[in-house]
Amino acid sequence: MFKKRYLILLSIFLGIVFQSCFKVEETIASVTVINSAGTPVPGAEVHLFKFGTGETRFDTTQFTNGSGIASFNFSDFYESGQSGFAVLDIEVTKGSLLGSGIIKIEEQETSEESVLIE
Repeated sequence: MFKKRYLILLSIFLGIVFQSCFKVEETIASVTVINSAGTPVPGAEVHLFKFGTGETRFDTTQFTNGSGIASFNFSDFYESGQSGFAVLDIEVTKGSLLGSGIIKIEEQETSEESVLIE
């Protein structure tokens, strides 16, 4: 009888411990910049922002790497239980070339978008 109670209590305790160890995945926005030939563009300036809100936590800029990709980590802004994360505008410049688009960022995922600059 004592062993049965002990096993039940141990099972409940372990269930609580393992459930509380929920790991939050990173929330990443990845923007690939390509030119009209479909070639990745390194060194392009990628600006993500929330248009018209004045909200600065999502107003950020990165330069594309050698593969034409700019990666933004928004994990610090994710709150557990949050439904939806953000839809941001994208503006890209490289010299006289310009491009724009939008990206829907999903919580705890890597959201990807490509932008053509001309």
